[in-house]
Amino acid sequence: MSSLRKRKVAKIENPYVAQQEKKVQTVEKKKRGLMRRLTLYSVFAAVFLIFAVSTLITQNVALDEKVQQKQELKGKLAELKKDETLLKEEIVKLNDDDYIAKIARRDYFLSEKGEIIFTLPKGKEDSD
Repeated sequence: MSSLRKRKVAKIENPYVAQQEKKVQTVEKKKRGLMRRLTLYSVFAAVFLIFAVSTLITQNVALDEKVQQKQELKGKLAELKKDETLLKEEIVKLNDDDYIAKIARRDYFLSEKGEIIFTLPKGKEDSD
């Protein structure tokens, strides 16, 4: 029934009504433009946010890898320092003539006059 009433009402044609219709159309246009701009800004903000989050995640993973690598290198450094001290001790020992003679007897089976060297096989009893 309301559609019948709308058809029976005549439209007033005067400058005031045209001005008001133009005003309504302008407001509607501004609202559409505002919605478009807000949508565009929201899309840009979402893209930026996704990019920022992915960058942070990537950096966090890289940082974790670096921390793990640092721990491994610290362990390796400690091992190398231990080896260094052992080698320095070995250098000091190698400057001693008695130690050199002991090594020569053991490894190269060198002996002094009248000395007999016996080599015993290593077995389970020796390791216990």
